[in-house]
Amino acid sequence: MKADIHPEYKKVVFQDMSSEFSILTRSTMSSKETIKWEDGNEYPLVKVEVSSASHPFYTGKHKVLDSGGRVDRFKKRYGK
Repeated sequence: MKADIHPEYKKVVFQDMSSEFSILTRSTMSSKETIKWEDGNEYPLVKVEVSSASHPFYTGKHKVLDSGGRVDRFKKRYGK
C-alpha cells in the first residue's frame, strides 16, 4: 500500500435523528460535532436521517405491493 493516501480510520458515533438510536463504530467520516459516549470518551458525531432503528424495512412497517394482480389485469385486458 502507498503511504499517506488513505483517510484516517477512527471511532465515530452515528446518531439517527428520527429516533433515539446511536451506535459507536469505526469509520473514515469526520465531523466538527462531538458527543460524550457511555465509556466517558468523546467521539466525532455524524447525524443520519435513516438507520436500522427507523427504516421501514427493518422496523416491520414496510408495505408490500401486490404486483401479481397487475399481471392478471394485463393478461385479461390484452388477451392471453
